[in-house]
Amino acid sequence: MPKFIDSEKIKGVQIVVPEAYADDRGVFRESFRREWFPQRAWSEIQFNRSDSKKGVVRGLHFHQHQIDYWFVMNGKIQVGLFDARKDSPTFANVETFVLDADDPRGAYIPVGVAHGFLALTDCIMTYVVDQYFTGRDEYGIKFDDPALAVPWEKMDYIVSGRDKANPLWKDVPPELLDFRG
Repeated sequence: MPKFIDSEKIKGVQIVVPEAYADDRGVFRESFRREWFPQRAWSEIQFNRSDSKKGVVRGLHFHQHQIDYWFVMNGKIQVGLFDARKDSPTFANVETFVLDADDPRGAYIPVGVAHGFLALTDCIMTYVVDQYFTGRDEYGIKFDDPALAVPWEKMDYIVSGRDKANPLWKDVPPELLDFRG
């Protein structure tokens, strides 16, 4: 069974430290099991892979219904999170941490927590979501919104046109902040 570390800054976020089984052939570890997260029904499961160059920023994205579980396979990322859930005891809190393939850990991100990452190196990340992608549950906030003040590492950022067009937090329509999971 892996070790679970609950975030002290954002309720519901968990870091998962999988057990490693090493022998003379190498190392084996489970990176995901849906039963690790009994708080979700996991009716649908979709696995995705994201390859990013150093400096790429993806996000901040949030969902009304979908959770994410991230696991870096190669390289290193800085995760940035913002609790957009108005009924959460950690509403408006920001958190950052590093996920590094050399220190394998997963990150469980609940519904209503805006999430993004900065590729600190070229990287490959896999992520599991519990809703099939349709685009109807994909929203965003500017990753560099000064009101959020996410403390991103300083470098030349590479940001998609879509993410550049994300609104500031103050401009997110209130109806998008109805998180019933």
